[in-house]
Amino acid sequence: MFRKRFWICLVLSIPVLVYSPMLQEWFGYTAPTFPGSEYVGMVFSLIIFAVGGVPFLQMAVPELRNRQPGMMTLISLAITVAFVYSMLAQILGLQDLFWELVTLIVIMLLGHWLEMRSVRRASGALDELAELMPDRAEKIEDDGEIVSVSVESLEEDDLVLVRPGASVPADGVVAEGRSSVNEAMITGESQPVEKEPDDEVIGGTINGDGSLRVRVTATGEETALAGIMRLVEEAQSSKSDTQVLADRAAGWLFYVALAVALITLAAWSAIVGLELVVLQRVVTVLVISCPHALGLAIPLVVAIVTELGARNGILVRDRLALESAREIDVVVFDKTGTLTEGVHQVVDMATVDGWARERALAWAAAVESDSEHMIARAVREAASAEELDLPDARNFEALKGRGVQADVDGQTVYVGGPNLLDMLSVTPDESLERFGQEAADRAQSVVYLVADEQVVASLAIADAIRPESHDAVRLLRERGIEVAMLTGDSQAVADAVARELEIDTVFAEVLPEHKADKIVELQEAGKRVAMVGDGVNDAPALVRADVGIAIGSGTDVAVESAGLILVQNNPLDVAKIFNLSRAGYRKMIQNLWWAAGYNIVALPLAAGILAPWGIVLTPAVGALLMSASTIIVAINAQFLRGAEL
Repeated sequence: MFRKRFWICLVLSIPVLVYSPMLQEWFGYTAPTFPGSEYVGMVFSLIIFAVGGVPFLQMAVPELRNRQPGMMTLISLAITVAFVYSMLAQILGLQDLFWELVTLIVIMLLGHWLEMRSVRRASGALDELAELMPDRAEKIEDDGEIVSVSVESLEEDDLVLVRPGASVPADGVVAEGRSSVNEAMITGESQPVEKEPDDEVIGGTINGDGSLRVRVTATGEETALAGIMRLVEEAQSSKSDTQVLADRAAGWLFYVALAVALITLAAWSAIVGLELVVLQRVVTVLVISCPHALGLAIPLVVAIVTELGARNGILVRDRLALESAREIDVVVFDKTGTLTEGVHQVVDMATVDGWARERALAWAAAVESDSEHMIARAVREAASAEELDLPDARNFEALKGRGVQADVDGQTVYVGGPNLLDMLSVTPDESLERFGQEAADRAQSVVYLVADEQVVASLAIADAIRPESHDAVRLLRERGIEVAMLTGDSQAVADAVARELEIDTVFAEVLPEHKADKIVELQEAGKRVAMVGDGVNDAPALVRADVGIAIGSGTDVAVESAGLILVQNNPLDVAKIFNLSRAGYRKMIQNLWWAAGYNIVALPLAAGILAPWGIVLTPAVGALLMSASTIIVAINAQFLRGAEL
């Protein structure tokens, strides 16, 4: 709306400026004349007032109704007074204020267009959450026939088939089958969870490589995902309706302008009586108080801060979130995918004498070549990263719950966990035993390579910590900001990561519906909290926090729920957010003082305080001062582009 009306009014203002007697006198030209040309300014100003001015009047109504005059009230006062006075001046043959009126409307439309473009767009978080649920489900009828039905038609106790790689259509209990289910987007648990009969499954999670038959226990609004959606909706609606600095400044200026106008009316009436000059003085005061510079002071800074943030990998969806960042006391990081990579990797490895590390890794990757298990992918990716040549592996076989086996170089080779060693009745030597214990202490999973009936290597698998996480935590602590970690992972895994990153406050084994509660808990302790996350399970906490920060590689839901987004997935950019917030706030305050400084000088002069000495501020000079203050504010905002983050 603001953009469309700005361009219309900008074009329509050209004839008003061209035919303004004041501007013709200043620039020494004469506009073409024709019958009725003296009414050009009035006609086009009337159209501009209707197109661009009336929306401000409409938006001022709620401010007046709530007895909280702000920017809209001040703008409405200035343009209404200028419009009414100019119409009377046109009739009486006096000097009008049409060009001041149209420029004020055009600049205010531009300022609010810039401002609204930077304000939070309608959040799509709930839509993104809803998309996690499949539209169709495969229902197993009483006679065993499998029928494709809509998820909405499912009822409690229905039996559904969940094929490998498919989404679970509703909350339920496994009736038959075994598989691993990826619940990271719901619970935050980084490792796929093994499911067998009588285990619960959550609607919206992704089935692994096994087939499951699930007995439905909850559908629609009763599912866990629906509960998360309600939490997001409640948290969004609970956000405070904070007034921005410019609105508060405009509210103060509104009362000041009215007070100065009343004093001017009383003083001049007492001196000269009810003369036309009294009306001119009062109108000059009210028109000069119009917030040209004030209307641009904040939007210009917001626009530049948004651009500066984007150049540094920070997308600003909610400008209030960025403004609030400077006041943050504690940053809460989600672990998986934020402080860690969110994917499992081989983080360490040990071998027995006679086995080179590269040979052991190549053999393990060869044995795992046909497996789709998460650990198998980690082993293969580790071998690929080192560009190892893999030997041929034949006769692959998965050993349920124990590991895998294959024939390599004429012998049967195994890869698996402790259950595999029990099955084969083999024991690691002392060095590998010690390696496994140290890995367990770090909450890492250990898999073994068994060849020639001997444990020849141990591989530690874990969700690797991002290299940047160490510096990110250190920088935040140096700035006096407390760092906490929140995760659905086990306490042992969380403590291991916290020890390495030197994070003191840890919330582990936290269910999705309780993540927002942890944020509230910190807020009730008097903390201003920023939340950094990347998953669906983080969405309620991101919205509930004073500042929500999403990792750009995270789910669309997390991104839509956050006010700020780290495009480069780098936790170090969290520190940049606070620098950007402080730099932007300083520039806003400076601009507000520049804008206010104009009024501090102009209002007393417009009231005629120096009239006894022959110094009277005319509307023309007042317009020049308005333009100067606007230019100063615009130039000052540009200096922000050179800020170092």
